[in-house]
Amino acid sequence: MAQLIDSNEIMFTAFEPRLKNRFIMYIAGIPSFIIKKVDRPKFESAEVVLPHINVERYTKGKSKWNEITAELYDPIVPSGAQAVMEWVRAGHESVTGRDGYADFYQKDITIDELGPVGDIVGEWILKAAWCKSADFQDLDWASESDALTCNITIRYNYAILNF
Repeated sequence: MAQLIDSNEIMFTAFEPRLKNRFIMYIAGIPSFIIKKVDRPKFESAEVVLPHINVERYTKGKSKWNEITAELYDPIVPSGAQAVMEWVRAGHESVTGRDGYADFYQKDITIDELGPVGDIVGEWILKAAWCKSADFQDLDWASESDALTCNITIRYNYAILNF
């Protein structure tokens, strides 16, 4: 029996795209307005190979959420580098060599994706996130107007897409 084609599926339907520059990221201790760029969460599952006579079959293995990176401006006040270092020091104090409890350095991070009028159209929550690495970039006498930035790598246990 022939299936009827729905004209709404083949004809143009108006839609509003999400734009990359409409987001706000919330990390406790880091001002949202200095966050210049961030990856959206990344997910992958391993595969398990099940050999059977002359063929291979596959099933899903362990799943994991991949780390993401964020780029922050480093203004004079408030210092972006200082805000990142406060987060890093909660997990490892470089002066004394002591590490902190996970409860001190792990944070829930929220990334709100915004619509054209500032409404929240998507929300990611990264659970138990921590700063895995920080790159405070280079200084350059030859540069005339490049703003200083700080790149951080964030590891988290899992992410939730609320909507």
